Amino acid sequence: MATGRYDAIVVGAGHNALVTAGYLAKAGKKVLVLERRNRVGGALANTELAPGVTAPEVAHTVGRLRASVAKDLDLGKHGLRLLESPVRVFSPQPDGGSLTFWADPAKTVEELKVRSPHDAEAYPKFDDYVRSLAGFLGLLQEMTPPDIRKPTARDAVGGVRLGAAFKRLGKKIAREATRVLPMAIADFVAESFEDDAVRAALASRAVQYTAMGPWSAGTAAVFLLDSAGNEGGAPGQATFAKGGPGALAEALASAARSRGTEIRTDAEVARILTANGRAVGVALASGEEVAARVVVSGADPKRTLTRWIDPVVIGPHLRWRAGNIRMKGVTAKVNLALSRMPRFAGSDGGERLSGRIVIAPGIDYVERAFDRSKYGRISDEPYLEATIPSVLDDSLAPAGQHVMSVLVQWTPYHLREGEWDQEREALGDLVLKTLEAYAPGLSDLVIARQVLTPLDLERDHGLTEGGALHGEPGLDQFFLWRPLWGHARYRFGIDGLYLCGSGAHPGGGITGGPGQNAAREILKDL
Repeated sequence: MATGRYDAIVVGAGHNALVTAGYLAKAGKKVLVLERRNRVGGALANTELAPGVTAPEVAHTVGRLRASVAKDLDLGKHGLRLLESPVRVFSPQPDGGSLTFWADPAKTVEELKVRSPHDAEAYPKFDDYVRSLAGFLGLLQEMTPPDIRKPTARDAVGGVRLGAAFKRLGKKIAREATRVLPMAIADFVAESFEDDAVRAALASRAVQYTAMGPWSAGTAAVFLLDSAGNEGGAPGQATFAKGGPGALAEALASAARSRGTEIRTDAEVARILTANGRAVGVALASGEEVAARVVVSGADPKRTLTRWIDPVVIGPHLRWRAGNIRMKGVTAKVNLALSRMPRFAGSDGGERLSGRIVIAPGIDYVERAFDRSKYGRISDEPYLEATIPSVLDDSLAPAGQHVMSVLVQWTPYHLREGEWDQEREALGDLVLKTLEAYAPGLSDLVIARQVLTPLDLERDHGLTEGGALHGEPGLDQFFLWRPLWGHARYRFGIDGLYLCGSGAHPGGGITGGPGQNAAREILKDL
């Protein structure tokens, strides 16, 4: 075993892993973070597309970061600056019109009046409704799931607190909470809005990064959970980190280092070492072994249990269960360096393009795009979510130039028996063709582009099957069942091993929630 004993070894330097490391170090623990790549951040990494043009390699917004994480770790003092867009969603339409959902609900209502007086009247009520339900779910996200078999006094206190919050919702909203969570998002938005374009623009984030379509049961829960713990409301968030998402990663790393955390890059973990059924350290690909009181995995749960631990130690049953965690990577990424600002139909300037740009003209359009993925194919008319972060952050591109980040939904990992390397450029062409229908001449503006397939996300970022959320966010993999029944309290698989990544409760997204929650439990045990 190598020299130097640590209180905790954190495997991976994604945002949740860095959050956990920061909290452990703040509590005075000796922490080592080991990262396979040559930089920290995981999905928050930046990439240089062209000279002076910086793109968000995978994730492009950071609006769901918990305020308590930023405060507790003093991220502002470590260089983090958040940029809020006045626009949450811009949805261009095939007829040349557009929908804009502003951060200011009153401004959204005024614009909706032109398209649908009914929907304009319904919007404030729907926004309040979403905020009420999401507020309750935010409390659920902050909890450690209870131990159902042997509940502790702390579990009881958490249950009482949650029950009191449920009661404060009022009888009507409380009843609605139990009714709404299993619903399809298409049904949920249809109860309030009549315009199909309005429904689709709002519903689209309920299926982002998932292997579900708008008519899939449980997508209403995904929608509400995306609004939990933040100010997103009905249209969701549109917040960026100054300097790109990599700047958030660097702030987290700086905060951890300032409290004594050691971070090593180019340090690939090959195995988690065990003794008497307990995690006691790690072995690196170089052959080096490092000991620690506990090991914390920021990687996805399937990779953690099936690749890094001796099958004899975890046993065939747990290994089988881990192998069946649904990852369902179905999202690709296309980054574009542009010579100037694109012109979208229905946009009167850069401000409307400063948030999330959604290509989802109707619920059926989105559902048809999903349908193709079930058979290992990509729709000829894909659902896209794009951002142009350089509208708000001029540090990302030279004067006059811009960077566009495009998430391409329902690009199945198992594409025609592993032909992703051959289909990469065809996907980039498809994205440009789709955007051209709403922003004519866009292709002529492209200086450089990068296409990341689900296979790339697995190979380069360690995301099993390209699953950016470390596991499908269905109701069967939520709360007590995330990532597995009996292993939802961050103590994972064997004694001394913990899970702090997005595969743990409360799930994926740039929240820092799993990392914060995991640190709380680890510190109790240490």
